[in-house]
Amino acid sequence: MAASVQLDHVTLKFKKFEALKDVSLTLEAGKIHGLIGRNGAGKTSLLSLIAAFRVPTSGKVLVDGSPVFENPEKMEQVAFVYDKDYKEETEKAKKLIALASHYRPHFDMDYAEHLIKRFKLPIDKSVNKLSKGMQSALNVVIGLASRAPITIFDEAYLGMDAPAREIFYKEILKDQEEHPRTFILSTHLVSEMDYLFDRVVIIDQGQLVLNEPFETLEARGASVTGAASDVDAFTADMKQLNAQQLGGTKSVMIYGELDELKRQEAHTMGLEIGPVALQDLFIHLTEEAS
Repeated sequence: MAASVQLDHVTLKFKKFEALKDVSLTLEAGKIHGLIGRNGAGKTSLLSLIAAFRVPTSGKVLVDGSPVFENPEKMEQVAFVYDKDYKEETEKAKKLIALASHYRPHFDMDYAEHLIKRFKLPIDKSVNKLSKGMQSALNVVIGLASRAPITIFDEAYLGMDAPAREIFYKEILKDQEEHPRTFILSTHLVSEMDYLFDRVVIIDQGQLVLNEPFETLEARGASVTGAASDVDAFTADMKQLNAQQLGGTKSVMIYGELDELKRQEAHTMGLEIGPVALQDLFIHLTEEAS
């Protein structure tokens, strides 16, 4: 089960500060949406509106076409998982999981138990006695097992080490294939997570920069790799986002589509053309928007 999200000319103000400025976007049901932006860009503000934690100053936030704020039927379709401060939480981890299963109509306890084993989560420990990594794993277990039609992860996995994060990513892809829902993943780990995304949303300074399929965004640029002198000659008149060199080999990320003629020229020169890194595109597009 999956649900769509629509924001229609949404503005959110905190006194005189505009956290979001006239944002309109649609998040298609059943897709994995990557939400990226610099610190303070408005990502968490946006997600808190979708989860009905806040009401917009103006505009509409809709889930499957209906307002989500103070709408219990729609609110229970949204799971908002974020990095929580558990230092005062003395309940055992298994109690929090049980509570989540009570309040989440789509919660799958069998799947939760599978995840507990995958992350080696000590559920008989008090939550405030768990390591930061295990607290993050607890968040992930609750979020994934909720099977909420809209499941939001707002940096909730940052305390995990790399192997645990890899388990998390694999579980998202596997569960999405078997039980499709709408995922929204807000992250700074762009280069690590970009392969998960069906679509990418970039916001900067409270404004929407883009909302596009990942493949479309990738086509905005390319990587060019080969002998340094040849790469320099080929990319001389192109917008360069990033360059790396090791010995005589150089790789340059360029912004702008390469037509078939240019690709053939690169092939003739012995250059390798690959996809542009989303992180490089993100840095360029947010600098451009600023």
